[in-house]
Amino acid sequence: MLATVMEVLDTSVANVALPHIAGNLSASSEEATWVLTSYLISNAIILPATSWISTYVGRKRFLIICIIIFTLASALCGAAPNLATLIIARILQGMGGGALQPIAQSVLLESFPPAKRGAAMAVYGMGIVVAPIIGPTLGGWITDNYSWRWIFYINLPIGALAAFMANAFVEDPPYVKNQKPGTIDYLGFGLMALGLGALELTLDLGQQRDWFESPLIVFTASVSILSVLSFIFWELYVDEPIVNLRVFLNRNFAIGCAAIASVGVVLYGSTALLPLFLQTLLGYPAVDSGLAVSPRGIGSIISMIIVGRVIGKLDARYLIAFGFCVLAVSTWMFTSINLDIGTSSIQIPMVISGFAMGFVFVPLTTLSMSTLPNEQIGNASGIYNLMRNTGGSIGIAVMTTMLARNSQVHQNVLAGNTNVYNPAFQQYVHQISAGFAGMLDPASATQAAYASIYGMMGRQAAVLAYIDDFRILAVLCLLCIPAGFLFKAVRHAKPIEGAH
Repeated sequence: MLATVMEVLDTSVANVALPHIAGNLSASSEEATWVLTSYLISNAIILPATSWISTYVGRKRFLIICIIIFTLASALCGAAPNLATLIIARILQGMGGGALQPIAQSVLLESFPPAKRGAAMAVYGMGIVVAPIIGPTLGGWITDNYSWRWIFYINLPIGALAAFMANAFVEDPPYVKNQKPGTIDYLGFGLMALGLGALELTLDLGQQRDWFESPLIVFTASVSILSVLSFIFWELYVDEPIVNLRVFLNRNFAIGCAAIASVGVVLYGSTALLPLFLQTLLGYPAVDSGLAVSPRGIGSIISMIIVGRVIGKLDARYLIAFGFCVLAVSTWMFTSINLDIGTSSIQIPMVISGFAMGFVFVPLTTLSMSTLPNEQIGNASGIYNLMRNTGGSIGIAVMTTMLARNSQVHQNVLAGNTNVYNPAFQQYVHQISAGFAGMLDPASATQAAYASIYGMMGRQAAVLAYIDDFRILAVLCLLCIPAGFLFKAVRHAKPIEGAH
């Protein structure tokens, strides 16, 4: 989990440092976003291929190699003299980090008997759910107090320790040692890389380029759809696929992938919205906005400790339904935000949201993997983690798009009341003009009053757009409640083969 937490942190820790990176490396804000995009693309490509590569080189050896690549790439990121070098280093970092999540999940699932897998997933969940939450706070603090380069340098001692611990304690189970890789599925890997890479580009650049009004987005979306469809067709009919898609025939796993993608939408979508709201509308600095949302991690840790103890005694399907209910309530609480709220109005729902995440994530992961044979868990873990990350990318893209579009819609509605025929509006203009009268001439005071009202109207329209987004996320949580009862009930009767 040392390596996994380190990798997951790097998916969010660089977000708040982007303005500093752009300024230090003489790049535009749009160019700096490639620091995030390049990492996500290479990470997404490696995730589903983890199982096959583990079979080819050995899982323990592959884990240590990935930790070393990730750590050395982190050092290169910190020392990058220009943006091009930083982007190349982030690609290498994503390639090394992509395998760390599914390998960690596979090792934990296979090292415990089925009755104790819930406890193992609670440990795993602490890293996967908490790390993206504390990432912006940690990144903001390091950037403000030291330099953006240290958000990468801090990986060096952690990576060294993780490699040492993995070498000392992680062992390949017998069936992994006995598996022999066949021929390399070059075409499958190429189609997968092209499809996932084009998808990430579409999601990351869509809002900047006005989506399908841009020829580039039309091109990347078309390439992604064609490549993914070709990849699915090829992998289902080739004798030795790089990703075994037949695992989706397992009912629990298929339902679990759909549910974890929804969790990714809510988790990453809300994590992207709240700091933006706090910084742009309430004037919070980066560190304070991170501190406002970080209590979600406290709620997650508490609930995962509880769930890890009770999951073997209670029906996991009820735990999932309860988790989504609480998550829906906590998300709906954000629909009461306004420009006068205090920090507690954000922190209390965040604690509740984090508490709900533990009840969702742990039983969901346990049920999704519980009916799979041991030899399929590695392949399934890669796909499962890819679905969560893809859901997160979709969530961020959809939420930011809806935010921009709905802000315009609400501003148009509010502007309908700002006209000379509205007595209340005219009275308000006169009141504000009177406040400027001592400093400006009458004409300038009136213009300043109109400018002030326009700014207030824009902020109110933005608040309404944020509320719309949180309503969408809350409704998505409500729709996921019945998903808990679609799972096939699992009884932990016999221990896992090769458990140690």
